[in-house]
Amino acid sequence: MPAPPRTPLHQALVWVRRDLRADDHAALHHALRAARRVHVAFVFDSTLLEPLRAAGIRADRRVEFIRDSLVDLDAQLRALGLSHGVEGCGLTVLHGDPVERIPALARALDVQAVYAAHDDEPLALARDARVRGALADAGIALHTMKDHVVFERAEVMTAAGTPYGVFTPYKNAWLRKIDPFFLRAWPVARHAAALAPRPTALPQALTGLAPGAEAVPALEAIGFERSNLHTLRLPTGSRGADELLDEFLDRIDAYGEARDFPAIKGPSYLSTHLRFGTLSIRRCAREAWQRAQAGSRGAEVWLSELIWRDFYHQVLHHHPRVAAHAFRPEYDTIAWEHGAAADRLFAAWAEGRTGYPLVDAAMLQLLQTGYMHNRLRMVSASFLTKDLGIDWRRGEAWFARHLNDFDLAANNGGWQWAASSGCDAQPYFRIFNPVSQSLKFDAQGRFIRRYLPQLAALNDRLIHAPWQASPLELQAAGITLGQDYPRPVVEHDQARERTLQRYAVVKSRATGR
Repeated sequence: MPAPPRTPLHQALVWVRRDLRADDHAALHHALRAARRVHVAFVFDSTLLEPLRAAGIRADRRVEFIRDSLVDLDAQLRALGLSHGVEGCGLTVLHGDPVERIPALARALDVQAVYAAHDDEPLALARDARVRGALADAGIALHTMKDHVVFERAEVMTAAGTPYGVFTPYKNAWLRKIDPFFLRAWPVARHAAALAPRPTALPQALTGLAPGAEAVPALEAIGFERSNLHTLRLPTGSRGADELLDEFLDRIDAYGEARDFPAIKGPSYLSTHLRFGTLSIRRCAREAWQRAQAGSRGAEVWLSELIWRDFYHQVLHHHPRVAAHAFRPEYDTIAWEHGAAADRLFAAWAEGRTGYPLVDAAMLQLLQTGYMHNRLRMVSASFLTKDLGIDWRRGEAWFARHLNDFDLAANNGGWQWAASSGCDAQPYFRIFNPVSQSLKFDAQGRFIRRYLPQLAALNDRLIHAPWQASPLELQAAGITLGQDYPRPVVEHDQARERTLQRYAVVKSRATGR
């Protein structure tokens, strides 16, 4: 017998978090299909924002990116509603602890279910479990679903049913599994007649915002102020993401060759949009996969980068301990440098004062823009862990604080890759030489000159290692080492030997030799 027709819900609530768009939106699609009326809400999470404020941070690029992207999302929802003759649709924005705000809003709106995308970060899972319990107490269901990655959790496993711990076998399995079904968009526009008008006159005790605030409150309403975001080349919202993607697709064929050179326009610059979901990962992977099948080497390389993203998310799901510990447990016993001397070295690294121009330029790019070129993330992470001998977790936390595109899974995976403590088939003695990397990927010193103008007068050979210049060459360039630019804080070859010894001790303990 055929299944009885499903009785639609009266009302549902979509809780957006890291999926700040209306197009190809899994939770919104499912809610619109399931309910007669659907509300959409976002919570400025005070448990994340208050620590920033307590640290004296008022201008934060990520908070500003989110806020401006919400303005775009609100406009998208209004337009979708109007296209079906429904006026007054839009986003309901709250401020406070989501564990309190979402159940309170769900009760106030008399919804029968809340829909949201999966978030596998440990703190997010704990938050969602508490929200689920509070909603259940009110007789309201919480439905969560995949949206942030192409394949998640246990969708790509070994033949033995275990998670992959090395990327290349995972990538091969990912490519064997992928087909148009997994890359299809979740349609929203055709079902948007179910969007509900935004509720009005919600009490301040529920919203956490002063009465009469705009649909999307100004930054000042949540205790923040403008950063330099809009002086950077980072457009916000789905419209900004579309603009960047269209521009990137015009040059994607050259991505494989161009992506490693920080002074040229090689990367996609889409990582912040993928992090906050203003752009669908399925759309990106679909574009890359189709173009790769048509023979684009650049698209094939970009697809591989998107697969790395899935890989790190499944690692975090199956091994949540990596958020605080090495993926390979034996590397938790590494004797990292510590104490006052290590603190001074860390400060020199964080502030771009190591005396190695490529490393310093990379760190200054991060501080000034919230972005760092991917090649330079590897170089700077290798320098901290293997030249300075400082725990990768300190560097991971610094990147987490400053990166616009900070994503726990990718940031953790990248740092553990650099420290050789993570999912990597390469041995621990892979140690980047910062001068060799500089000569190879910024041969003319264009990137270095952009962030270290005091070195601009050095020639293309000496700008990578100013300490190798003669006194006359330094004088001609107007540079006094130790005054205009620091001398190297370590000597690379000596640091490399210390690192090999440090890791060899751990390996010998692990093997019993």
